[in-house]
Amino acid sequence: MPVHANAPLTPEGRRRLVRLIDHGASLRQAASASGVSTTTAHRWWHRWAGADEASRRSGRCMRDRSSRPHRSTRRMSAADDAPILEARRQTNLGPGRLAHIVGRHRSTIHKVLARNDMSRLRPEPRPATRSYEWSRPGALIHLDTAKLARFAVPGHRTRGRRPGTPAKQGLGYAVVHVAVDDHSRYAYVEIHAHEQGETCARFLTRALAHFADIGMDAPEALMTDNARNYRTAAVFQQLLEAQGIRHILTPPHTPRVNGKAERFIGTLKREWAYAHEWPSSATRARALSSWLRTYNRQRHHSSLGDRPPISRVPNVRG
Repeated sequence: MPVHANAPLTPEGRRRLVRLIDHGASLRQAASASGVSTTTAHRWWHRWAGADEASRRSGRCMRDRSSRPHRSTRRMSAADDAPILEARRQTNLGPGRLAHIVGRHRSTIHKVLARNDMSRLRPEPRPATRSYEWSRPGALIHLDTAKLARFAVPGHRTRGRRPGTPAKQGLGYAVVHVAVDDHSRYAYVEIHAHEQGETCARFLTRALAHFADIGMDAPEALMTDNARNYRTAAVFQQLLEAQGIRHILTPPHTPRVNGKAERFIGTLKREWAYAHEWPSSATRARALSSWLRTYNRQRHHSSLGDRPPISRVPNVRG
């Protein structure tokens, strides 16, 4: 544990003790002045007296010595360590799982791994990613949803868990529906009480109308995850068929494929939903349109060369 450099019996305190003895104080007097026992004063004085000049100048003789023994007769040899290290490299398993493989106790395996700087699990290699961007605004639309808790007064997320802070208020969730254009990152957002297929279809209808109003072309494809409200809802699929839009589903458990919508939801939560202590979820909802306008028309987007999404919509209207 870190100790203040001028505290008693740190290297500085030990130097003060030996200086008192050097100036004529007895071991008992120096120990009393330093707030330590006579035995402790005796140990540091004789360590100072037996040190060479180089150790005194560097202060090495006043430092704590390692409690590690000079010899460990029961320590495993390098040849005994090798099977454990090789099993760790091949399987990336912890001591408990390696115990039955190498036939050693888990505590022994842990010591071997720590001694060889292999006690931390090796992170699993991330699959290769490939960035993509459709060539014109409006061609590909990303859809996704996010749930936010409804509340009448601020809760423990902003005020912490302490007396007087209301517990779970039981007001349910608001579902934030987002539609993000692949090329420009321009976003359209609405808040609804649920995410049923009919609600998603009506949201998509208004989103497409909004994108058309600002000058985007009709979409060629729509990307969503495998949620049933997108994948199997009849009203949603009928809308896509009527509009001539190809439905692209992301592979299971790979949200990064729909990364533009996922990243936008993260930004929306960080910069709007959780950016302030809102007095209520209704107040938070009223502030969404202002934040969204700033995001689309003023906020710099790093993937667009620090320009806002609207800058990528040619012949923008409205």
